[in-house]
Amino acid sequence: MENRYLGWRTLARRQWPLAAALFVIIAGEMVSWRGLEPGVWLQLPADLVVAVLAVVSPRRPFDAALAASIATAGSALLLHGLHLIRIGGDFVPLAAGMAITAILVRQAPRGRAVIGTILLVVAWGITQYLDRMNYLNAAGDYGLPNLIAVATVLFGIAIGTGLYFRARDRERRKSEEASVAAAQQAERLALARELHDVVAHYVTGIVVHSQAAEAIVDQNPDAARQVLPIITASGHEALAAMRRLVGTLRGTEATPTSRDNDELAAQIRRTVEQVGGPVRLDVQLSEAVPPELAQSVIRLVQESLTNARKHAAGVSRIDVDVRTVDGCVRVRVADDGTGQLAAPVGGSGGFGLVGMRERVELLGGQFSAGPGGDGGWTVVARLPLGG
Repeated sequence: MENRYLGWRTLARRQWPLAAALFVIIAGEMVSWRGLEPGVWLQLPADLVVAVLAVVSPRRPFDAALAASIATAGSALLLHGLHLIRIGGDFVPLAAGMAITAILVRQAPRGRAVIGTILLVVAWGITQYLDRMNYLNAAGDYGLPNLIAVATVLFGIAIGTGLYFRARDRERRKSEEASVAAAQQAERLALARELHDVVAHYVTGIVVHSQAAEAIVDQNPDAARQVLPIITASGHEALAAMRRLVGTLRGTEATPTSRDNDELAAQIRRTVEQVGGPVRLDVQLSEAVPPELAQSVIRLVQESLTNARKHAAGVSRIDVDVRTVDGCVRVRVADDGTGQLAAPVGGSGGFGLVGMRERVELLGGQFSAGPGGDGGWTVVARLPLGG
């Protein structure tokens, strides 16, 4: 497509070599015109116009081609009408015409590119035809075959150049579109993982505690009421997590720049407490854990506990072990469940393990999940501290 909105600074950076080349050609021709009759200098304004059009043609290639064709043919007709001979020829219309043709073929729609190129070739042909008439002072042999051959070669080079850059531009656009699509897909997957890890964890805790309270409310109302603060706290945590997530998407939430191991351990303990139930926690962090890795560790613990509460039947104990070993953070969550719940809490989207695996692999780690040796389910993730 024609680039009508190309900035002037960008245009200057792109077109200065062409402008310099045309200036040299015009300067050389002006030197060759010294001592000739004054009328010869009438072709200078047209040369300047065509040169300027060639330099600015990337903004509107077809309009530049149309205007350059008119200027070139009009100048030749004027000089011919005044019986002025273009001594030594005039190379500016040829050079500018080739430049405009290349840009036109590169940027303009196919139909406009064809029409604009034909106009430029015809305009240049008119100048050559009239020049030959003036040189020979006759209406006989104008060397038409030679003229056609020269036009075919020179403008063929310009057309080929334009087609080459047009193909490169098309490939670049496809590459950019593929990169944008990949980035958008990565963002969607990251958002899906974050939503699944955060929302599913807190909401599952709320549902589990609500079901427990509902089951015992008739036998032990006091015990049921003790669960309500836990449900309320989980709800507040879910809202806070959603606000942080929305803030991150809007770019208003600052990314944590530091998180020491004590804070990470405390966050893991809070995560375990929110889930509740028979969880045994062991945190041994002897090496500093980077902030971005710490966040993933928390998400892995959250999702593993959520899966255990949602899917496992007959769970009497969940072991959570987080420690640094051999330059890695190892997260191990194992339960002693005896089977699979027929109807998991909140249903099963099937994305928990997929999301955890993607998160770990993006950080260059290793992930495994499956039945444990003594029954139940075990999740193990190893995240390299060196990232």
